[in-house]
Formats: sequence, C-alpha cells, structure tokens
Amino acid sequence: MIKNFWRKTALAASLLSSAFIVSAADSNEKIKQAVEERVGLAVEKILPSPVSGLSAVLTNRGLFYVSNDGSFFIHGQMYDMDKGMANYSENILTDVRKQGLKDFSGQMISYKAKDEKYQINVFTDITCGYCRKMHKQIEEYNALGITVNYLAFPRNGINSKSFSDMVSVWCADDEQQALTDAKLHGDVKQKQCKNPVKDQYEFGQQVGVSGTPAVLLQDGQLVPGYRPPADMLKILQG
Repeated sequence: MIKNFWRKTALAASLLSSAFIVSAADSNEKIKQAVEERVGLAVEKILPSPVSGLSAVLTNRGLFYVSNDGSFFIHGQMYDMDKGMANYSENILTDVRKQGLKDFSGQMISYKAKDEKYQINVFTDITCGYCRKMHKQIEEYNALGITVNYLAFPRNGINSKSFSDMVSVWCADDEQQALTDAKLHGDVKQKQCKNPVKDQYEFGQQVGVSGTPAVLLQDGQLVPGYRPPADMLKILQG
C-alpha cells in the first residue's frame, strides 16, 4: 500500500516536471516568434526573470523583457528592491560582456603598457572627436600602467564609410599605426580581409553601447564616454 503510494507520487512528480519543461519550451517559442516576427530583432537567449510571467530576452540589439505569452514587450532596466535596488538587467549584461571579451581576445587592436597594471577595452570610431582626443593620450594611459584594447564601433553602421575604413584598419599589416593614422590624420589605405569589425559593432549594440568612446572594464562594467587618463586610473583603482 505504502509502496504504491510512493510510486504514484513519484509518477505524478515526473509528469508535472515533464509538463513544466514542455510549458517552458512552448513559452520560449512564443517569445522568440513574437520578438523576431513582430519586433524584428534576433533572439539569442531567453532567460527566466524574477518576475512571474516575464522572461529576460537577449537580442542582437540588447536586453528586453517579454511576457511569456508573447503579448507584451518591455524596454528598460529591472531593479530588485528587496536587494537594495540591485540592477538585475545589468547583472545579465555584465556576464554577456565578459564572455564577449573572451570571444574577441586577440582580435582587438592593443596599445600595451610597459608596466601593465590594468586593461581597458574601448569601443571606438575613427571619426569620433573624443575618440581622437583619447587616442592622442595613449602614451599617458600607458604610462599609468593602463593597456588600451580597441574594439570597432563605427557609429553610422555597417553601410557607412567609417565601417569600410575601420575594416581597412583592422586589415592593415600594422594595425596600431593604421589606427593612429586614421584617427589623427584621416589617412586610410583601403584593404580587405577577414575581420571582426561587424561582429564587434554588433556586440557593442547588444551590450548597451550607444556612443563612442565607451569603455568596457575586465569585470564587465561599461563606462560610457571619454575619461582622461588620471580619471580612468581612479575608476580602475576602485
């Protein structure tokens, strides 16, 4: 009698678990279909959120929240008031940014500090005034022990002249010199090759970059805008 009870209980639990998995899969499919067909964004990952009936959806253009029936689409930050206003959205994006840095390792244009203490990863555009100002101070950043790694972010998109010029920079035999020449002198020698410019630009869009320069720290924190060398050092020192 007791054995039969536990067998039935285990069977019921198994059926409930299977039903939940099917339900979750159905919900994710509804969300994916709604976002891709009705909003026009590519869904890369769907995650559960702390709010019942709502899922976090990572797309090619950033993080959004969608109701599990695919009816409501929400753009904005989610904060947990029970945890001191912890930014749930930022926590998700931090992990995505750190993974992106691993994925683009060796594909950034780096200006290394001789006595390296820190690294910063900078989304940059060769036509951006503050990007040029920052680049003029590369030696000052390096002197403070800060290595600067550049990621491409042509602000006008993948069909712009800036995009094709940045492809040429990333394809140059001497990438560092080519980037310096492009930023400080407007001198770009056109060249084509397999390059990460499009992927880096789309990565920036995904993780919250809306302008240049934007500094991505090794811990996944995104620091928008230009920071002079001394100010950047203070940020890195915490």
